[in-house]
Amino acid sequence: MADKNYEFPTEVISLPSEGKCYPEGHPLASGQVTIKYMTAKEEDILSSQNLIKKGIVLDKLLESVVVDTSIDDLVTGDKNAIMLATRILGYGANYQVELTDPFSGERQQVTIDLSKVKTKDIDYTKLKRDNKYEFTLPQTGKKIKFKLLSHRDEKDVQAEVAALEKLSKGANPVEVTTRLRKMIIEVEGNAERGFINNWVSNQLLAQDSRALRAHVREFAPDLDLKFQFTSDITGETEALDIPFGVSFFYPSN
Repeated sequence: MADKNYEFPTEVISLPSEGKCYPEGHPLASGQVTIKYMTAKEEDILSSQNLIKKGIVLDKLLESVVVDTSIDDLVTGDKNAIMLATRILGYGANYQVELTDPFSGERQQVTIDLSKVKTKDIDYTKLKRDNKYEFTLPQTGKKIKFKLLSHRDEKDVQAEVAALEKLSKGANPVEVTTRLRKMIIEVEGNAERGFINNWVSNQLLAQDSRALRAHVREFAPDLDLKFQFTSDITGETEALDIPFGVSFFYPSN
C-alpha cells in the first residue's frame, strides 16, 4: 500500500482475510486498509441518539474511519478487525465490561485485554477472489454454491429482516432464512433467485442448514473474539464471546 499524506493521524492495519476475498485490483486485495484515529467527530457519531435508534451508528463510525475505500465490500471478519483496531486506537486495549458469571449467575466486572485478540487460524488456500464456494449438503447430498457475506449484504439482510418482521409484527422470525437466501447463489446448478429463495424456505433441511453455517464459520477469515473468563466466586474458567456492540466504544474508565 503506497504511503500517503493525510491531514489527520492514520494507521495501516492488516485484514484477517489477507485480501484473498477480493478481486485483483480491488483496494482491499492488498490485505491492508488505512484507518484514521478517532477524533471528536467520531465521538459525535457515537453519541448520536438518532443513529443509535436507527441501528446504524457503528456503520457510520466505520464509514468515517476507513480511508480511501468503501466499507461495503468488507467481509465480516475484516470489518470486525477494523472495529477492534478503531476501539484500541481510540480508547486503549483495556475493555471493562460487566457480564453474567456462567457458573454463579452473578454479575461480574471483567477487564478484557483487546491486544490479545488474534486472527483465526484458517486455511487461506480455500479463499477465492471471486467469492464463490462449493459445498455438498450432508443430508440431501445436494450441491450448492455460496458466498461470504459482505457489509453491503449484511445491510440488505438487516433491512429485509426488519421489513418482514414489521409485516408479521414479530410473529415469524426470519433472520436465518434471510441470511441463507443472501448467502446461497446456486442450488444444483440453478442460480435463479426465485427458485433459491423458495428452496431455502421450504426444502433446505435444518441439519443441512446447520452444516453449511458451521462450514462457513470454519474457513471464513475472522478474529477469534473469545476471552478466558474466570469466576470470582467459583474460580472456574470458560471461554466467552467478547461483547461486541455499541457499548464496545464506551469505556468505563
